[in-house]
Amino acid sequence: MSEKVFSIESYSPLELFGIGDRNLNIMKECFPKLKIIARGEFIKTIGDAEEVERFSTFFDLVLMHYERFGTLNPSDIKQLAEPGGADTIIKSTPPDVLVHGRGGMLIKARTPNQVKIVESVGKNDMVFAIGPAGTGKTYTAVALAVRALKNREVKRIILTRPAVEAGENLGFLPGDMKEKLDPYMQPLYDALRDMLPPQKLLTYLEDGTIEIAPLAFMRGRTLDHVFAILDEAQNATNSQLKMFLTRMGRSAKFFITGDITQIDLPRNQHSGLAQASKILKNIPGIDFIMLDETDVIRHKLVTKIIKAYEGEE
Repeated sequence: MSEKVFSIESYSPLELFGIGDRNLNIMKECFPKLKIIARGEFIKTIGDAEEVERFSTFFDLVLMHYERFGTLNPSDIKQLAEPGGADTIIKSTPPDVLVHGRGGMLIKARTPNQVKIVESVGKNDMVFAIGPAGTGKTYTAVALAVRALKNREVKRIILTRPAVEAGENLGFLPGDMKEKLDPYMQPLYDALRDMLPPQKLLTYLEDGTIEIAPLAFMRGRTLDHVFAILDEAQNATNSQLKMFLTRMGRSAKFFITGDITQIDLPRNQHSGLAQASKILKNIPGIDFIMLDETDVIRHKLVTKIIKAYEGEE
């Protein structure tokens, strides 16, 4: 007899085992020779050593399926338990889907320029996406980062923004430094919540697999094996942007987003993003993707608002 304990502390037992343990019951049906016990954040199997090892391989596929697709149901369990279960995961992923979000939501490029972004990240290690609000720059970047993490192409995700006070005083916000900065990072949290199960996201944030920090915290670091995103880069000065770009370590992907029409820097400071598009445009391995109002995927009024402001300017 052999036994093995599996930790599921990074997952929601309800989503993993299903309502009324329906998924767990299917697992037991698929492995009738094993005694399978679920208790809190652990699941234990008892039985023949070969059967326990077979369950271990199967359970790895179950967790992989859940992480990739964000859902798990009895039919998934049955398919994964069959020979060639790993092929089920591969075949179930349409080629244009970047990430399967929570509740089975399919996250993919939705405009021609977003498709260009996806293609460019595959060919270049540093990509700039520049365009107006609502064009999906940040959301696409986070989806690409999550995909890279799930595919084990990188070990960590780093998301950063310049902590610029856009007409509001940071010092008057309540709480410690993290609580003061979190509202500025909220779009990044929102995107991650769409793409990762809550418990898994919390685990990643706690163990540093995903780090969200202001741009100033990047100084002096070397970022190896990471997918790093600098969001709202139009609010980084030339020296700040240079500092961030030169943090790039081995096997890293850098993604920089910004909207040069919404610069919140003091009048005596110039946007580093505007400078970078001139200085770096001819370097191999660096690409610039320009988005416009045709890429806006928010309410249809947003496109009209952007055009109206462009006309006024």
